[in-house]
Amino acid sequence: MIFDILPERLQDAPLIAPLLERTFGPERKARTVYRLREGIAPLPDLCFAAVDETGALLASLRFWPILIEAAPAILLGPLAVEPLLQGRGLGRALLGHGLLEARRLGHRLCIVVGEPAYYEPYGFRPAVPTGLILPGPVEPRRFQVAELAAGALDGVRGLIGRDEITTADLAGPSAGRGLRGDIVA
Repeated sequence: MIFDILPERLQDAPLIAPLLERTFGPERKARTVYRLREGIAPLPDLCFAAVDETGALLASLRFWPILIEAAPAILLGPLAVEPLLQGRGLGRALLGHGLLEARRLGHRLCIVVGEPAYYEPYGFRPAVPTGLILPGPVEPRRFQVAELAAGALDGVRGLIGRDEITTADLAGPSAGRGLRGDIVA
């Protein structure tokens, strides 16, 4: 399978909600992380799409601004791959690209709620022992943090909340860097 990782395009936006529905179902909207994203714009330079050679959307990844008390951080997700294409490396390619770009842009901390085995190879570790608190119900083993810069967690503790100030200036996806990937099915 040949695909490109591109900055999210305008034509991708209306396709992402149906992709999320197919991938995670309607119950996804009841999750705690959705409360942090609700009404907040994703970070435009950290919205990516994996597309095939015809330009069709195969997978999507977005990051969102959050605060840990007063410290800025980013929330990873959702990372969604077309259900019939899961397990072929699209999600891992998007994740690696997104985290590399987040580091390049100077982001220091990233939070995710997801399967530890999937995210651990990218530097994620349990967040609860670090003193981070996610408002609302969450399985502690799935609540994870990654330092995108050495020492970024030093002195950072407390409640994770919405970053409505940063998002007020965001209008939507913008141009960024792309990547081409080849995966053998």
